[in-house]
Amino acid sequence: MNRYYVDLHIHIGRTLTGKPVKITGAKSLTFSNIIEHARHEKGLNMIGIIDSQSPEVILEMESLMDRGLIDEHPDGGLVFGDLTVIPGSEIEIYDDQCNGPIHVLCYFPTLTIMKEFSNWLSANMKNVQLSSQRVYVTGLELQKKVKTLGGIFIPAHVFTPFKSLYGKGVKKSLTEVFDPALIDGIELGLSSDTKMADQLEELHAYTFVTNSDAHSLQKIAREYQVMAMKEPSFKELQKALKQEDGRKVIANYGLDPQLGKYHKTVCAECLNQVNEEEEICNQCGQSKIIKGVADRIHELKTADGSPPGRPPYIHQVPLEFIPGLGPRMLEKLIDHFGSEMAVLHEVPYEALQEVVPQKIVDLILKAREGNLHLEAGGGGKYGKIALQL
Repeated sequence: MNRYYVDLHIHIGRTLTGKPVKITGAKSLTFSNIIEHARHEKGLNMIGIIDSQSPEVILEMESLMDRGLIDEHPDGGLVFGDLTVIPGSEIEIYDDQCNGPIHVLCYFPTLTIMKEFSNWLSANMKNVQLSSQRVYVTGLELQKKVKTLGGIFIPAHVFTPFKSLYGKGVKKSLTEVFDPALIDGIELGLSSDTKMADQLEELHAYTFVTNSDAHSLQKIAREYQVMAMKEPSFKELQKALKQEDGRKVIANYGLDPQLGKYHKTVCAECLNQVNEEEEICNQCGQSKIIKGVADRIHELKTADGSPPGRPPYIHQVPLEFIPGLGPRMLEKLIDHFGSEMAVLHEVPYEALQEVVPQKIVDLILKAREGNLHLEAGGGGKYGKIALQL
């Protein structure tokens, strides 16, 4: 079995002709730019591009295949050198069973099946060209369609306050909206980790995935996982999510939840931290409060501890978060050592000392070990690293 670096949630910002797909995504996020950056800069082995239902994105993928730049793996996935792309789609559901809108991730093995899914979406969605659009069928109908096409179904960033399963989507349980048997994994999101998520007993049955939800090239692989698979293919990914035949997630790598934008409950107006039970901000007097992920999970708690065999969640800070490590120094590190994954996982201490200042070396090692001091984020504002050497 081999080890592979995997990030399954990357957005398309624009098509090759400049049409928006994820409106809040960077213009540089074209399919071609993403696969180049993920392979050569980040050092990833498998990525999920979750706006692949967009017709112009499909045309770009077909063009790359016609030119021999990417090929389809016999077990599913699009192969670009030593990188495999899993075509996917992020979709919003808000049916009569939902308490609020929910985003989900749907992945498919081939471009032909993705085209079929895109055509089905276009009949049940107002604008299939754009990312994260609402589909006008029930959550259960969507699950069944994905499974009919041999796909993977994963609820996205399940604890974020907006457009997520537990944020506002359900009152208490995923069974209010979904068939539990048709869920292949749970995406944690940037403001939660394994220890927090396992406080919900109904999640013990699922593999957790940690993904970047990247809206720019730089954010790719800010969260990811290491998977044990025979090779990077769709079929192997399915097995890893089901923990079959030795395939599995070895470890989840992600931000400490305190660095996430929605960890603490805050006032929506001034971002002052407030207690969960407070209805009015004691600083500005506004009444709109954004419940933080930590408080929401405490509200839903039904279990203590993780189930046997749950892989470790490692609080690893991406290089771009490290104070003093700017774009030029980051480029120097990647040019010297090959990729961001190499710097974060493989480069020895002494080798780092030869390329960047000692204070940056010390911070990189602390980032690896999860020993950086953090100040919590909330209400859409990221937490930050407090520089303490």
